[in-house]
Amino acid sequence: MKIVSMLVFLFAIAGLTLLGSARAENPEEAAIRQAIDHYFQGHATGQGDHFRKVFHPESKLFWIRDGKFNTRTSEEYIARASGKPADDEARRKRRIANIDVTGNAAVVKIVLDYPTATLTDYMSMLKIDGEWKIVNKIFFTAEKAR
Repeated sequence: MKIVSMLVFLFAIAGLTLLGSARAENPEEAAIRQAIDHYFQGHATGQGDHFRKVFHPESKLFWIRDGKFNTRTSEEYIARASGKPADDEARRKRRIANIDVTGNAAVVKIVLDYPTATLTDYMSMLKIDGEWKIVNKIFFTAEKAR
């Protein structure tokens, strides 16, 4: 009986592993990761052109600061790019925490772990003319103790 239970357990683990690896090979998720890499490169280099490759021209950003609702166009956001990496770039980490895709719509959760804050971005994306674009971004900033 123990051998049968162990075999059932091992087959279940193998099935979950195969399911997870098949999901990771989803071509839409791969295309979304490639698009988000432009966002990451924009942060890493300070170059606005990387952001322009992934943000739709009509996209907007939304956040709460000091209890107040704020918004900015993506072009206003991109215009603030410094053109060079941040001084602490070597200590900054960026990762995709989750991708949820349905047809031509997706939501991507991104975590930016910086020395002074952790930012969590939620990107609403649409596949437009064959390319995944950020159409809206909402985010939360958690300041770190200094």
